[in-house]
Amino acid sequence: MSLPSFLFGADHSFAPSLRAAFDETGIVILRNFATPEECAALKQRAFDLIDGFDIDAHRTVFSTTTQAHAEDAYFLNSGGAISFFLEEEAYGADGRLKRPKRESINKIGHALHDLDPVFSAFSRSRKMEAAARAVGFDDPLLLQSMVIMKPPSIGGEVTCHQDSTFLYTEPETCVGFWLAIDAATLQNGCMAFIPGEHKGPLRRLFRRKNGGTEMVELSDAPYPEDRRVAAPAAIGDLVIFSGRAPHMSRANRSQNPRMAYTLHMIEAGAHYPNDNWLQRPAGMPLRGF
Repeated sequence: MSLPSFLFGADHSFAPSLRAAFDETGIVILRNFATPEECAALKQRAFDLIDGFDIDAHRTVFSTTTQAHAEDAYFLNSGGAISFFLEEEAYGADGRLKRPKRESINKIGHALHDLDPVFSAFSRSRKMEAAARAVGFDDPLLLQSMVIMKPPSIGGEVTCHQDSTFLYTEPETCVGFWLAIDAATLQNGCMAFIPGEHKGPLRRLFRRKNGGTEMVELSDAPYPEDRRVAAPAAIGDLVIFSGRAPHMSRANRSQNPRMAYTLHMIEAGAHYPNDNWLQRPAGMPLRGF
């Protein structure tokens, strides 16, 4: 089975069937959404930001398998910042980086879309707004953004999860917009989804509690892994997926990078709980287009 894909038109128009496909499967892929030049500019900007990061000042490791970062103040305050998180395998036993700094970062987040001019311009482009409205947004707010590095050889696994676990609204309105800056393949850890499972239950809820965080189990329904479908993406493809759509990606053990830019949006009219892990600082309200 392949996931529904559509060619992005120069006039920012979409086939009427796109919304129906998104509602049915929870995932659509917009081919050729961004130009190679746009992707190259985003990649260079990510590297520039990494080059300016003092890696010895913040050694927060991001891992979906251990969640050890979840009690880290640097992580909890990243909703209104540009923060850097390292790969689990970035350091050797001697405490030194095993690879160049640019190949040691797991991700950059979570307010690039507001604080960096290059990522802000792309995030608030006319075509991004058109994509948001094509999948049903009336008044979208840009909630969080990440550059996910997935560097060669040590790019970490992302275990199966639902983004509404981490970006919960009432009613649920979270949608992810994932741009392939590098080609994402089976070899370097492309994403994989379980189409249609966004109609199933929300399994978990990750929230703040007593100065830290907790993961609350909402449903013990297993993910139907036998229905998992890989989502290879060419440079410039945009994968749009429901906050309830289960997805994952394997570790990158190849010699090829797999950088991506992810933007999450929510509907302005939805309630955003104050115990969600990601909170914006006072004076930095969410904005739309």
